[in-house]
Formats: sequence, C-alpha cells, structure tokens
Amino acid sequence: MKVNVLLKKYFSISLCVGIIFLSSFFASIIQTSFGSVDIELKELKTSDGQTLIYDLYKPKLASSSNKVPFVVVVPGFQRSKEALSNIAIELSRRGFAIALIDPYAQGMSSSSTSRLAATTQGYGMFALVDYVYEGNFTFVDINKIGSTGHSMGGNAAIRGADYFGKEAIRSKTKSKLDSVYVSGYVLTLRDNILKDSKSNMGISYALYDEGSFRNELKGWDAANMEIAPESLRAVNNALPKENQIDRVELGKYYGSKEEKNLRVVFNEKLLHPFQPYNKEATANQINYFEKVFGFPDELNAYNQIWQFKELFTLINMVVSLLMLIPLTKVLLQLNFFKEIIKPIPAALPRQSNKSRLIFWIIFFLSASIACLTFIPMVDIAKVLFADAANRELTWFFPQRMNNSVMLWAAFNGTIGIIIFLLSFHLFGKHHGVKTNSWGLQISKTELLKTFLLGIAVFILYYFVLFLNYYIFHIDYRFWFMGVRVFQPEMLLVLLMYFPLFFIFFFSNSLRVNGSMRFKDQSEWQSRLIAGFANSLGLMMIIVIQYVTYASTGTVFWTTNWLSVNLLFGIVPMMFILPYFNRIFFQLTGRIYLGPIVTCLIFIMILSTNTVIYLPIK
Repeated sequence: MKVNVLLKKYFSISLCVGIIFLSSFFASIIQTSFGSVDIELKELKTSDGQTLIYDLYKPKLASSSNKVPFVVVVPGFQRSKEALSNIAIELSRRGFAIALIDPYAQGMSSSSTSRLAATTQGYGMFALVDYVYEGNFTFVDINKIGSTGHSMGGNAAIRGADYFGKEAIRSKTKSKLDSVYVSGYVLTLRDNILKDSKSNMGISYALYDEGSFRNELKGWDAANMEIAPESLRAVNNALPKENQIDRVELGKYYGSKEEKNLRVVFNEKLLHPFQPYNKEATANQINYFEKVFGFPDELNAYNQIWQFKELFTLINMVVSLLMLIPLTKVLLQLNFFKEIIKPIPAALPRQSNKSRLIFWIIFFLSASIACLTFIPMVDIAKVLFADAANRELTWFFPQRMNNSVMLWAAFNGTIGIIIFLLSFHLFGKHHGVKTNSWGLQISKTELLKTFLLGIAVFILYYFVLFLNYYIFHIDYRFWFMGVRVFQPEMLLVLLMYFPLFFIFFFSNSLRVNGSMRFKDQSEWQSRLIAGFANSLGLMMIIVIQYVTYASTGTVFWTTNWLSVNLLFGIVPMMFILPYFNRIFFQLTGRIYLGPIVTCLIFIMILSTNTVIYLPIK
C-alpha cells in the first residue's frame, strides 16, 4: 500500500528525471559517435592566471602510432562550447581530434587580461595551439593543426592565421596553424592581416547575414561573397598577380594547400545566428578540413548525426522546465511548506465590452512601451555599467549584454505595476474588481517560507542538471539556447542581478493573475493571451529589424544589432513565463512563488549564456 502511495506521489518527478536521463543517454551516444570517440572536460592554465576550459574529442583510433589532425573549435560572442558541438561531433566521428573551447569570459573559462580577447588571444585558441604543438597530445599530428569558429570565433581564426603566420616569418618555419575555417565573419579579411597568413583558409558567410552592413559594400551586395571585396582579397592573396580575379566562384578551391595559401569561399542562404546549425554549412566545413588535411573519410559530408543530439537536448530542456511543477507539488506537501497553500481567489468579473476595450488598450500600450524602451536601455547600460560595456574586469554588474536586459526588465516591470494600479483605481474598482482576487495577501512567515521553497526548487533543479552533466556530459539546450552548468561564483552574480530582474517577474505574476484571469474564460486562452502580452513587445523589435532588412538590405538597428539578435533566446522565455506564474499561482493561491522560482532559474540561464567579465582569481 505504501509503495503504491509513494509511486503515485513521486511518479511525475520520476518520469521527468527518467526522460531527462534517457534522453541524455541517447544524446551522449550521438556526441561520442556511438562510442567511437572519447570526450573529456579539460583545463589549460594559460598566461597571466587565465584558464581555458574545453572539451577534448579524441577518436579511439587516434594514438601515438596513428596520429590524427587536430582542430580547435571557437564559438562566437555570447556562445559557450556546447553551442558548436555539431561541428565537433561531425569532425571527430570522421577521425579528427577536436578541442571545443569555452572562449575567454564565456562559459567556464576565466576572463581575459585583454579587452580584445578574440583579436589578441583567439579567445584562448592561440595558447591551446601552442600547447598541442609542443607535443602534449601524442596522438596529434602537429603538422595538421587547424581552427574554426563562427562570428567572433571566425575572427579568432583569422587572427590566428595572422598571429602564427607572423611567428613563422620571424622564425623562418612553417606556421603552427596549418588551416583555418572562418564562419560568419569577414571584417578582418584585410590586406595587412592576410599578407602574413601562412595558413590555408576556408570562408563561409551567410548570404543574409544581418551584420553585413558593416562590410565594405552596402545593402544586399555586402553579403554576396562572389563580389565582396573581403572574399576577393582573401582569394587574390593566394594567387599570382597575373591570375587575379574580379569574381569569386563559390565552392572553388584556389591556391595550393602545399603552399599554405589554399582558399575557398561559401555563401549559404542563411541568417547569421542560424548559420552553424545548417546541414549545407556543416558539410562545406567537413569537406574543407578533409581536403586540406588529406584525411578523407568514407562518410559523405551530408551524412550528419548532430541534429539528433539537438533533438534529445531539446527534450531535456522542455522536460526539465516541466519538472518544476511536480517538484514544487511534492515540496508543498512537506509540513514545513503546507501553510503556503491558500485557496485560489475568485477570478475577475466577466469582461464587458467596455472592460474588454480597456484590456486591449493596455495590452498594446504595454507591448509598445516594451518595444520602444529596449534599445534605449541598451544605450543607457553602456553608460551606467561602463566597465562591462568596455570589457573591463569588474565585480560591478559584469555581464555586458544582460545589463541592458536587466534595465529593460526593471523599467517595464515598474511601468507594468503602475499601469495595473492605475487601471484598477480608474476603472476596475468601480466595476466589481476586488483586491483580494490578486493573491497579494501573505504573512511575513509565509513569505519567508515561499522564498525558501523557491530556493529549494532552484537547488533541486540544478542538482539534477549537475548530476546529468556529470554522468553524460550533456546539458539542456537547443542550438544557442541552453540551460548549462555554472561555477560557484555565478551564485554571487545571481544575487547581484536578482533584485532588479525580480521587479519584472513579480510584475508579470501580478498582472497575469490579477488582471488576466476572468470568470468563464478558458484557461488555455487566458495563458496564451498572457504569453503574448509578455513577449509581444520584443517580438515587435525582431519584426521591425527583419522587415526592414528584407526590404532594404540593411537592418533597422545597426549599432545594437547584436542586442536584437540576443532576443532570439529571450523571447521564448518571455512567452512561457506567464504560464509558470499562473501554474504556481494555482498551486499556492498567491502570486509570489512563481516569480521567485522563475527569476532564479531564468536569470541563471541568461547569466550562464553570456559574456561575463569577472576579475581573474
């Protein structure tokens, strides 16, 4: 009898954890290429107290008697190593040894002593190439060391060709960096950088890259790699003067790999943030490295399995968030937390035509304010948090990109509360709305216990993630959106960012449960409206950015275009936030638990997926 009760009590949690572990098991099988590749988390102490963290993908066939090529994979700005696991999976399953790094100031690597870490240190790639070239990995053919990266990781690859090329010229030897592959970046394909390169170079640039307005040509021509000055320079740099070209043939190999001036250019029809997650772009990169290293594999370049790993880690992410609900239910059954549970207050009166009109006016007004204030907050953050904006090491709000999101959240949360109260005093209280329907009433003891419950849910949520990562080396993610493990100092960062972010999360819970819950309205409809209410303003920014881009060839916001790109990861979180705030409200009858849990978890997700300029220990 007791066994049945326990099974029923813990069934939902057990099911969620079981799905996460099973999905991670399958993801790990894909990641290790069905057991043919060993993956190990490594740490390299570099200069000036810096630390580089990376995943080493070592094919089991690699040994001191069977040396293999080695490629360092460098993610771009705002990305951690897991975001480019696809190319690591595909190259390693074809016999290459891969180092998939967390760039300096991102992921688990330390900050950099340089404000221009990609330019001067390759985000840590330069130090790792030196380390490997010295023979520290006996299974690596040091004559076949390469690097690849996307966006600023691509810049790191270009800079690596220049850095090691200059070193080779000084020492009158070959470059340690035999070949590089540059994805999503062409700004530094300049004569003064290319002239000293002693590396083969592949270039992949998205035809619809939003950042192309910075290139030499303008409008749509800027991203056309057949005629772009950047790609022409890269190719002509490898050719004799009499063979110079005025139009690049995409996919054609120019120059000589023996002379270390092989060049090839690709121009996939993609947007910048989605370029790494494309079968064609991945195949082009595979073919390039097989060619330059003379390391052909019987697998066709389009035979790819990384998509299945993305599917399983997406399942992880979805199920892990769903797990918050049964996890909270179980904790609420403990005697310590039982007094938190209160009856669910009555819903607001059925909407009249007049109240419905006011509701939709407030709905679109709030969305418009959210839309109009985001970019200004980006600019204000650069002034208020100057150290982080200038990539200086600091303990004072060290997350350059999250600072603007935090200011936007605090401002819009405050405005949301003001609009909520004004609408009540000017209209609601005269039309049957009662304050006790908001779920605000709570004692100090109950509030304290609610905070403790939220912290307990947060701890258990991340405990499952840490355990899962320890066993399978897998986290929860889809493309560049991810729930990843963190270092202890991130808890201090969380405490720093929590208060201002909490204004927004609390405001959302108040509005979702205090002004969007009407008598006789279906629950699914209420939650859907709340989801759009919370995310529509940011969606409008994306729409404005890309409608303008589609019609003119230049994005609407140029200076802060990376901040707009950041919204691809934020909008989904904003949309699902009201769902959780409503569910936690229904569990406790009060509006506090939802924002506590979601703020802790969502802000940790944001914090571990961004650049952070913490002082080096």
